[in-house]
Amino acid sequence: MSRILVTGSADGLGRAAADALLSDGHEVVVHARNERRAADLAALADRGAQLVVGDFADRDAVRGVAAELAAAEPLDAVVHNAGVWSGPAVMPVNIVAPYLLTALLPGPRRLVYLSSGSHYGGRPSLTGVDWRGGSAGSYADSKLFVTTLAAAVARLRPGVLSNAVDPGWVPTKMGGPGAPDDLELGHRTQVWLAAGDDPEALTSGGYWYHRERQEPHRAVHDEAFQDRLLHALAEETGTAL
Repeated sequence: MSRILVTGSADGLGRAAADALLSDGHEVVVHARNERRAADLAALADRGAQLVVGDFADRDAVRGVAAELAAAEPLDAVVHNAGVWSGPAVMPVNIVAPYLLTALLPGPRRLVYLSSGSHYGGRPSLTGVDWRGGSAGSYADSKLFVTTLAAAVARLRPGVLSNAVDPGWVPTKMGGPGAPDDLELGHRTQVWLAAGDDPEALTSGGYWYHRERQEPHRAVHDEAFQDRLLHALAEETGTAL
């Protein structure tokens, strides 16, 4: 069995993924933005889940979570689920936080990054990006960046299985009640990539939708764009991958 961190697991897809992994017998670390949200994870904690708390819009909080986890038993996998749809936290939460966790956490051999079909509408340009969230960020751009991050990690860390997942437009708090995709299917690919042992789940560098590999935005596998993104994030955070 594996030890797996699921970020943003107080509700929605993260909660469903954490619940499924616990049911499969894995050791799960759940994450909440603050203590109020952490209270929503009591039922998972009662089943043995461990808890970390930190607001991923705050870089110091991300570093604190990374330090806490690095000092504990090593992780086998991370599901980078935490995300926001709009507002100034888009870039800090959707791309800066998973980048920092990827750079700072030792050991995980499986990394799953939550993307979106919206990434196809993202712009492969780093000009003028407000990484600190002083202004509202583009959700589509953030998802293009995190999908590119997943591909870059797959290229640069050959011993790590790094993949991006489009969970579909599902009826979560973020997706809204009218979202047309199947909520039950929304978390299964993340669980499969984080802990599955069949050959397809043991591949790297993929962009997945409901366990089917898809072709992402053409910029995702552009190594020059990957390198520019990593350089920008390293300079912005003072932390190299």
